[in-house]
Amino acid sequence: MENGLGENVYESPAVELAVTYGTSLQVGEVEPEYDEVPRSPPSSSSPRSSCSSAASSRESVELSEQLQQQNGSEQGEQPDSGIYQEVFHSPGVQSDSQSAEIYSRHFNGSPRESGEDHQQFEISLYVKAGIDGESIGNCPFSQRLFMILWLKGVVFNVTTVDLKRKPADLHNLAPGTHPPFLTFNGEVKTDVNKIEEFLEEMLCPPKYPKLAAKHYESNTAGIDIFAKFSAYIKNTRINANEGLARSLIKALKVLDGYLNSPLPEEIDADCVDDVNVSNRKFIDGDELTLADCNLLPKLHIVKVVAMKYRNFEFPAEMTGVWRYLKNAYARDEFTNTCAADSEIESAYADVARRLSRS
Repeated sequence: MENGLGENVYESPAVELAVTYGTSLQVGEVEPEYDEVPRSPPSSSSPRSSCSSAASSRESVELSEQLQQQNGSEQGEQPDSGIYQEVFHSPGVQSDSQSAEIYSRHFNGSPRESGEDHQQFEISLYVKAGIDGESIGNCPFSQRLFMILWLKGVVFNVTTVDLKRKPADLHNLAPGTHPPFLTFNGEVKTDVNKIEEFLEEMLCPPKYPKLAAKHYESNTAGIDIFAKFSAYIKNTRINANEGLARSLIKALKVLDGYLNSPLPEEIDADCVDDVNVSNRKFIDGDELTLADCNLLPKLHIVKVVAMKYRNFEFPAEMTGVWRYLKNAYARDEFTNTCAADSEIESAYADVARRLSRS
């Protein structure tokens, strides 16, 4: 790879997901802000995250090899050596074959059902690249938008941007902007919160699912965990470490309490037995919402980094938090947009401060 931009193309999780890595644009040499650190999905050539599925990985590699052999025999030529292609497939679902334009690395998405028109939107998501300059890097904001687009079921391009190199073409596309940002039918959008609102408005029912949480409290659950974690992981004073750890645990307990508290729809007014503990999978119910897309990437970073650099593990008695993470790790929308643990740990190597008595 000669420059810093690699493009991946994803379709609805109900059909094939085609991923391509190739040459890429590059964003200037700027160190990321680690108060809210960046994040990414692993490719088969990258280290897997602790939340990734081995079975999913094997299916991806096998299908990728089959498609590469098929393309080589049908076209009589090998794809551009600058392109790396990986395909994720949902078992039991068929889709039409896809053709790639090598230079632009843009895939023609397949309609979900026979006779259905191609989507009217052209969407490209630009995210931070990983250490290798190619895979998707560690960024909770990038993963937040990645998850939203995946859950919406649209076909979209993902372009990884290497922050260590100069951004010639990218500078013209979005001057002064660093990933993540998005282009929607050619219009550049850079504010993550506004992008979320825009996608929820434009990609709406009946064709696309509504992802907003039903309960207002779900949007603020765990809201201060990442700030408490940042203070804890950046601290250098031993005498302050215990207090900062208690502060993080307190914030986690608030989230745990919310996850274990039954939502109104879980309580049956006609039932004799009271429901004291919720069994829901995610923040707002049994389906992923915008609230989860915001919180889960950060919560996973906290889990990985705190263990690596502080030997801190979420308390076992926090059954709500552990149930929440377990259910998230079972969903492709999260695991396939999640950075490898080594990527996350590396991002914090210079941020996690050594404790000292001074």
